[in-house]
Amino acid sequence: MTDCVFCRIIARESPADIEYEDDAVVAFRDIYPKAPVHLLIVPRRHIPSVMAMEVTDAEVLGRCFLAAQALGEATGFAERGYRLRVHCGPEGGQVVHHVHMHFLAGGRGGGG
Repeated sequence: MTDCVFCRIIARESPADIEYEDDAVVAFRDIYPKAPVHLLIVPRRHIPSVMAMEVTDAEVLGRCFLAAQALGEATGFAERGYRLRVHCGPEGGQVVHHVHMHFLAGGRGGGG
């Protein structure tokens, strides 16, 4: 999916500050942060939106939550807390059409 910016980041065709990766998930810094720590957690497999998910996609979304747990530990926010946000479709605020989870930490309220 060469027209997808997240697919290009995953393929290392576009630059990003990658903070975490495993065989199913990649997490990198958001270039427009809404909190002191703002990371995007994306599955390596292109899934356009939560609205386009199939039953077989459930495991990879679970892996995104496990990546968030690891990022909470790595960033020092595991005990203090963080927010996870998923936007679905145009009216839900989804801008990039590749399922992704926002990991926001270090700020109260706001956070986009």
